[in-house]
Amino acid sequence: MISLQQVSKDYETPAGKFSALKSIDLEIQSGRFVGVVGKSGSGKSTLLNMIAGIDRPSSGSVAVAGTTIHDLSENRLAMWRGRKVGFVFQFFQLLPTLTAAENVMLPMDFCKTFPLRERRKRALALLDRVAVGAQADKLPATLSGGEQQRVAIARALANEPPLVLADEPTGNLDSVTAAAILDLFRGMANQGTTVVIATHEADIARFIDRRIEISDGAIHPQITPIFSNK
Repeated sequence: MISLQQVSKDYETPAGKFSALKSIDLEIQSGRFVGVVGKSGSGKSTLLNMIAGIDRPSSGSVAVAGTTIHDLSENRLAMWRGRKVGFVFQFFQLLPTLTAAENVMLPMDFCKTFPLRERRKRALALLDRVAVGAQADKLPATLSGGEQQRVAIARALANEPPLVLADEPTGNLDSVTAAAILDLFRGMANQGTTVVIATHEADIARFIDRRIEISDGAIHPQITPIFSNK
């Protein structure tokens, strides 16, 4: 599903060049739940952005499901991302003037993946799937943090992407809600979706198939597989 070969990402800062990623080699199989673990500033978010095509590598190659994504034009990349990748942002990034259901419908409207008459019905079904169907017609500001995160996950699933990426999806949630979100991702992977999350949480072993530890922009040499309850 995911192949990174010698991927580096450098940024120019007033203090000089900063290397966010350093010669990353990584392969992730389809239908796996993978946790990318590291401290703040370790490179986790940058790695997810590379996989999603949100950012482009300074050097190296990123391929997802056989597509070398950094070779695509911006327009083609945006359309590819809309159809192939669901991204769950750390701070939800729901549009405040739209209801939960309307936020979930946005990716379908953008990519036109479903007929217009089916989009709300699908949005409601996805909200039910993540246990916030009763909040469908409420604005994000009226929802709890856990409910907003569930809406964000439903939005990420709108176009049935084969790949879901989540950046610190439990960072702002209490422990009970965080466990429920991780269990939701586990179920998605069990059904064939590839799920990659960036997290600083250490206690994720019982949910994931594989743990990847990153620090200072480099993956630790030993990548420990986790045998899940799949």
